[in-house]
Amino acid sequence: MERVIVAAKTVQEALEEGLKKLNTTKDRVSYKVLQEPRVGFLGFIGRKDAKLEIIKELDKKENAKVFLEQVLSQMNLNLKVDIVKENSKEVVLNIDGDDLGIAIGHRGDTLDALEYISNLAVNKGKQDYLRVVLDANGYRKRRKKTLENLALKMSKKARRTGRKVMLDPMPPHERRIIHSALQNKVGVNTHSVGKDPYRKVVIVAE
Repeated sequence: MERVIVAAKTVQEALEEGLKKLNTTKDRVSYKVLQEPRVGFLGFIGRKDAKLEIIKELDKKENAKVFLEQVLSQMNLNLKVDIVKENSKEVVLNIDGDDLGIAIGHRGDTLDALEYISNLAVNKGKQDYLRVVLDANGYRKRRKKTLENLALKMSKKARRTGRKVMLDPMPPHERRIIHSALQNKVGVNTHSVGKDPYRKVVIVAE
């Protein structure tokens, strides 16, 4: 949830100002009057504004965005978070900004970790699971292409040498890209060995 405290001449004006700050509508907030307005002597002496505490209730997709923004802020990273795609079962968040390289990390390991904790935070105590997918200015697409090229290159090596080729450890979604890239490739097959986080793909010539 998001919370603001707003002061204005009347309760209604304070509420309207708070809705603007939260970029939402009245039906999506709750509020508490912290101070009633007072006109004062001659209309201005001792006058007091109305003061409201307004709380915006967020849905799971908005919670994912806010949670990630808070984590990145605590990491002192200058990054912006946007919701780029959403449906009832999935939300795709994109981050971009000056510190993008730090947020991605080595081969996307920091990005994967941020995605993992975002999924945990958003779905904690909830029955309906919402998958949070985190991208960084097109990094996922570029990484997928890199892995597909690696798969083809290593499959040629396996066929040329007749020996199995073992790739570096990868997270599950990256191993799936390797398997998918070679599933219809004649002359090689793939399987995974080891336990996460050290599980890796093995390419074997048939």
